[in-house]
Amino acid sequence: MLFHIMDAGRLVRTARLRGGLTKRQLARMARVPQPMVSLIERGEQDPRHRTLVRLLRSCGLDLDLVPLAGAGVDRSQFVETLRLTPTDRVRRALGTAEFVRRVRRARGAT
Repeated sequence: MLFHIMDAGRLVRTARLRGGLTKRQLARMARVPQPMVSLIERGEQDPRHRTLVRLLRSCGLDLDLVPLAGAGVDRSQFVETLRLTPTDRVRRALGTAEFVRRVRRARGAT
């Protein structure tokens, strides 16, 4: 089951409801005080990672951390290109294509 990015409280509540558990059942299974489950679900308490994992696993889910798409991408070149006029963008693309042709020719490629 894939959840989009959401706050921990909403994630726990959604997982609990999909797992068909009451707050009391979830608290018992995850070894967390029931008032803590309520606080987390209402967004009044941020759970520790370990607690969040226990809560989700008790609902039959696991917590996977995955890199965000585009993380580590240098966007400065995109911004620079977007500042150009369409004509200048075409000129730049043609210049790049010509550069690639010259490099290939120098290497003996076609």
